Amino acid sequence: MLLAGCAVQPYAPAAGDLPAVPPAWTEASAPLAGAEDRAERLTGWWRHFGDAELTALVELALARNTDVRSAQAALRQARAQRAVSAAGLQPTLDFTGAAQRGRTDGQPASNQFSVGVDAAWELDLAGGLRAGQAAAEADVGASAASLDDTRVSIAAEVALAYIDLRGNQRRLAVARANLANQEEILQITRWREQAGLVTVLEVEQARGTVEETRASLSGLESAVVQALNGLAVLCAQTPGSLHARLGAPRDAPPAVPRPAAALAVSLPADTLRQRPDVRAAEHRVAAARARLDEAQAARYPSLRLTGSLGLSALTLGALDGAGVASSVLASVGLPLFDGGARAAQAEIRDAELEQAYHAYGAAVLKALREAENALTALRTARDALVSRELAAEAAATADTLAGQRYASGLVDFQVVLDTQRTRLSAEDGVVSAAAQLAANHVQLYKALGGGWPAQATPESAPLSSTGTPSPAP
Repeated sequence: MLLAGCAVQPYAPAAGDLPAVPPAWTEASAPLAGAEDRAERLTGWWRHFGDAELTALVELALARNTDVRSAQAALRQARAQRAVSAAGLQPTLDFTGAAQRGRTDGQPASNQFSVGVDAAWELDLAGGLRAGQAAAEADVGASAASLDDTRVSIAAEVALAYIDLRGNQRRLAVARANLANQEEILQITRWREQAGLVTVLEVEQARGTVEETRASLSGLESAVVQALNGLAVLCAQTPGSLHARLGAPRDAPPAVPRPAAALAVSLPADTLRQRPDVRAAEHRVAAARARLDEAQAARYPSLRLTGSLGLSALTLGALDGAGVASSVLASVGLPLFDGGARAAQAEIRDAELEQAYHAYGAAVLKALREAENALTALRTARDALVSRELAAEAAATADTLAGQRYASGLVDFQVVLDTQRTRLSAEDGVVSAAAQLAANHVQLYKALGGGWPAQATPESAPLSSTGTPSPAP
């Protein structure tokens, strides 16, 4: 009774300590799909971009990425540790055998042979062993959720790198097309200068524009190579190994992958259940709670049963007829004074439990923030792409008209230069906006926990209606 009175009271979050889950997203314009459709679309969201190369790269990375393999090894370690903890609840049985030869001064040497079986079993009176097993079980759940989180992150990284690659390849094609148009205008300017219709100033201006555009090609080519190397490393390949496979034709590169129009948007509470990082935080809360119980149990009496059964003789042959020696021992341990070490250990575990609760709250807030930001970014990216497409269409028309009128001597050359720069900027902006829209879709799917099914990991601490882990029994 005295020991129970000194037990540390487990930390329990007060009202307001953990964030509550809002009933809906603030971005009301996002379409909402059905529950079954959401689950299907989130599991393999990269397939809905309709790009076979993207699908192949993501699946290759999920199979071979070094971070994924490391997380798989961590899960295997956690499962082995769970087996160790479970074994502690069972009796142990050991075979022993010994051979001894001894001599005393003036006496002939003598031999001693023995064989036997030793057994031991610690009765889990205070529940400490069961608490340790529960903590190990929660660690397995956390490791499994961490593996899922690694897969979600790797799939998103591969998709973003692939979108970046295709976007830069398209921008490179746009720059080359504009360069060809500018070189044509430069040639016209030179002809007009030879005819005395313009001065050398116009020729140099045209030449400067051509060289400026040509210089931009180098930066885009470098970005393409870097994206290819990044994809190779994500797929556990050597840099440069994907150049031949993903290299694009000079003037007709593949388009930036466009996601399907329909979204798989979950309600906030569903999002938290889907996200592996939130699930991992829940499991860590359960593990910390179990370790506190284990530390509390160390302050209570323990009971251990041991026994042995064996034979002993002076020769090996005599073991057959030797008498059986057996013993049984029951021992009780009661902690009386340890300088406060066990109480301090329980206090440490309670502090760890509080940290786990706050880490869970941080994971919830992070999940809500990322989803809200992704929804807003997706809406604005759609609007931006529409405006940029209209601007590029107008810029292309203006550039064509300016070139025709300049060739006829109806407009000043400065008009041609301005329309060329505007067209290059507008067309480049369209490609960048399309890539950004695709990237925002990836970020949204990642924020919603897409990339790995939530049912792959069993829940040990399900969310309550307020978004907090429900107390363990």
